[in-house]
Amino acid sequence: MIYFVTGSERARVRKTLDDLVGALQKKRPNALLFRMNADEWNTNSFIGIAGGQGLFEHKYIVVLESLFENEDAAEYLKDQMKELKVAEHAFLFVEYSPKAPVKKLLEKNAEKTWNVEAKEVASKKEFNIFALTDALGNRNRVQLWTLYQKALMNGSEPEEIHGILFWQVKSLLGISQSKTADEAGVKPFVWSKSQQFLRNYSQEELKKISSNMVNLYHLSRIEGGSLEDSLEEFVLSV
Repeated sequence: MIYFVTGSERARVRKTLDDLVGALQKKRPNALLFRMNADEWNTNSFIGIAGGQGLFEHKYIVVLESLFENEDAAEYLKDQMKELKVAEHAFLFVEYSPKAPVKKLLEKNAEKTWNVEAKEVASKKEFNIFALTDALGNRNRVQLWTLYQKALMNGSEPEEIHGILFWQVKSLLGISQSKTADEAGVKPFVWSKSQQFLRNYSQEELKKISSNMVNLYHLSRIEGGSLEDSLEEFVLSV
């Protein structure tokens, strides 16, 4: 049986490989684990492993890393795909940046393929999650909902979003109860901007919103509801 793991980001490929090996070892607790890479390739050694049988367990787990980078190994393995595919042993092929013919060959014969994509982090850095606070302050429901969805798509957790929105509500409530920026403990710019936002809310509304946000968070924890869905309902009610 053949399994195929591929991807250019080695750390993530190795993590996937380790998870796969762990899962197979749980299914085959008595199986022997063998590893071989391109530098260690030896045809006779491979034949001994592929054709061998354990004393108490007839199935081996064989990790084969970057073997298609070795010309001798590649030539030999191309002719052995059909036999490896139907073998009782588990052959885990790992190729980081295989050429198209190699990738096609392994995908064709593999029981399952893991194509590990590079993790995208740039988009989350480019998205300014604090834009949500301005949308909330402006009481722009459409913009707030759009930014909420964008925040989720960029990997922000509901807890993080809730914390930022709750911070904005508490901040506005505190400023609404103060007479000056110094009394509120904020900078003049924040005071001035908040005064514009406070035109959109009464103090009673801010207290009610603050209470609702506390409740929806605790209910999601106590009753096991979805904080993501509760937050969306809140956003659409602003």
